[in-house]
Amino acid sequence: MWIAQIAPLWEPVPPSGYGGVELAVSLLTEELVRRGHEVTLFASGDSKTRATLCAPCSYSLRQDSGVKDYRAFEVLQLSQAYGKLHQFDILHSHVDHSALALAELVKTPTLHTLHHMFTPETELVFNQFAHQPYVSVSEAQRNPCPRLNYISTVHNGIDPAAYPFRATAQRPAYLAFVGRMSREKGPHLAIQVAKEAGLPLLMAGKVDASNRDFFHDVLHPQIDGKQITYLGEVSRAEKNELLGGALATLCPITRPQPFGLGMIESMACGTPVLAMRQGAAPELVAHGQTGFLANEVTEMVDFIGPASLLSRANCREHVVNQFSVQRMVDRYEAAYRQVIDERMASNGKLKSAPVLVA
Repeated sequence: MWIAQIAPLWEPVPPSGYGGVELAVSLLTEELVRRGHEVTLFASGDSKTRATLCAPCSYSLRQDSGVKDYRAFEVLQLSQAYGKLHQFDILHSHVDHSALALAELVKTPTLHTLHHMFTPETELVFNQFAHQPYVSVSEAQRNPCPRLNYISTVHNGIDPAAYPFRATAQRPAYLAFVGRMSREKGPHLAIQVAKEAGLPLLMAGKVDASNRDFFHDVLHPQIDGKQITYLGEVSRAEKNELLGGALATLCPITRPQPFGLGMIESMACGTPVLAMRQGAAPELVAHGQTGFLANEVTEMVDFIGPASLLSRANCREHVVNQFSVQRMVDRYEAAYRQVIDERMASNGKLKSAPVLVA
């Protein structure tokens, strides 16, 4: 197939640090290329890929302090992608609702993967274009907008080989938290869990401009460098070391997030996950086998002891079997073929671009 991947411009593909969407796009793109597809990646110029790279900006927008309006580059990106329609069998958008209006005007189909939570405003937009084809990254993600034309649910995958397995946790024991320092990710609740359990907590993740007040007002006063330590935004190798050595990884999310890449990464390293029972968490964590799902902070504290007794090998095997890159790409290939077949039938004729059998 000839496939266009349209990635967010905020981080490079793959991301140097935190960036779950960009990592999923990178893994998908590289595996599609390996399988023989012709792929063009529309992403920032500092991205690295074996696909053809088409970049509307030289650097990812979070790295370029001179950018005042990121939306201008998004317009350029979409104009580049839709200006090359004759080259593609399908476009795959990872930029939320931004491509919906353009996709409505052309015959070449666009598949939209929904990576983020719906807001009241985006619900209005998506429902306006409910007939376009969508992929959800979890079943739970669909709840606010159940009438969209969902082709499939495709859980984000990872390459387990990129996450060294640790058969035992580091001693002395500690808990880990990896994610944005935002209220919805629950780092303040992770601190509460660690304090109530009497265990050290190592935290890593970025602080966006919109979360600076929360970090400085709520988190910073509790970070003492002894029991509660903030490591900043770490590299992927440092993140793997942090997750792999932990007794358990805390994911006390405060909103029903559509996915949770950190949960998958933790289990791949062998470390059980303690998460709140909401959003995609029940689809990712096998309760009582690879971690525990809690309804409140005190219950999460109570699960720390049982989590330490879980098989770390089972945590790893769960990810290998359910959340591999190969499984993710198999499902996307099936979704591409379904969307292309349905569009060709509705168009009543073949498109000019041929279709390769990969």
